[in-house]
Amino acid sequence: MAEQFKALIVEKTDNDFSVNIKDLTLNELPEGDVVIKVSYSSINYKDGLASIPDGNIVRSYPMVPGIDLAGVVVSSTDSRFREGDEVIATSYEIGVSHYGGYSGYARIPADWIVPLPEGLTLKEAMVYGTAGFTAALSVQQLEDAGLTPEKGKVLVTGATGGVGSIAVAMLAKRGYHVVASTGKETEHDYLHKIGAKEVLSREDVYSGKLRVLDKQLYAAAVDPVGGETLAAVLSKINYGGSVAVSGLTGGTSVPTSVFPFILRSVNLLGVDSVNCPMEVREPLWSRMATDLKPDNLLEDIRKEMILEELPEALPVILKGEAIGRMIVRIGGE
Repeated sequence: MAEQFKALIVEKTDNDFSVNIKDLTLNELPEGDVVIKVSYSSINYKDGLASIPDGNIVRSYPMVPGIDLAGVVVSSTDSRFREGDEVIATSYEIGVSHYGGYSGYARIPADWIVPLPEGLTLKEAMVYGTAGFTAALSVQQLEDAGLTPEKGKVLVTGATGGVGSIAVAMLAKRGYHVVASTGKETEHDYLHKIGAKEVLSREDVYSGKLRVLDKQLYAAAVDPVGGETLAAVLSKINYGGSVAVSGLTGGTSVPTSVFPFILRSVNLLGVDSVNCPMEVREPLWSRMATDLKPDNLLEDIRKEMILEELPEALPVILKGEAIGRMIVRIGGE
């Protein structure tokens, strides 16, 4: 193991806030059962928030952001993991109150770690990351609620973002007729390429005026947006359909009524990828390596960068300018 390695560190005092690449040692890493040589990480909205002084994500400073990481075990005090094992760690407290993935090495509690499933590379695991896991959890919850391709069209809002892009690709892989909604007019070709059958503008979903009940158009929806967009989506779901909601970029207040629920039996499914239990997490990662894995996972849904590019790349996701997934090569080939 290297005596020193590079890491992105955010620091905050009463008078200053900084984001810099610095040298760390293993002794400076927090407690944990497993030391991992990090191969790849990724950029999520939370990571963008961690890089600004008023993001309200980081709980203590200094902090190494990066809520996702994938790499190789170099040492372990837990019998479940041995040197040389390829592993994934996402969410929980990683990059929030526990040093995260923007580092050459990470020390992580064993209970937060998933063995890399067969059929998935470390790079592919980080193209997924928390966003991909959230998309997969959304699809699984919709299917657990009865969704099948025969039921009708599935709407995906915020479709050019991380969760949205991978949800589009996963649903298309499963044979669904995917309708993708985006505010980026220049990215319609991208959405068709990853599997969307139809592409709508953001205004086609929510025009600025809400109806208690609108025309029934979709069997289900994946919504990482929330807010008024979610209220509009709920009004357009078929009888007995479902909406899986996982985000709040459109706001935390949802100005809807009980009518979609009591007159059309619509299900609103909350998706939490942070504290999702391991008995759900591990089998879902296996699905992400098999029947949910898009054929174009590496080619069309990711942009790759190195650690030194992170300070300039992190603000992009906060501006809503990111397309698909951005992954960070730490020690990967």
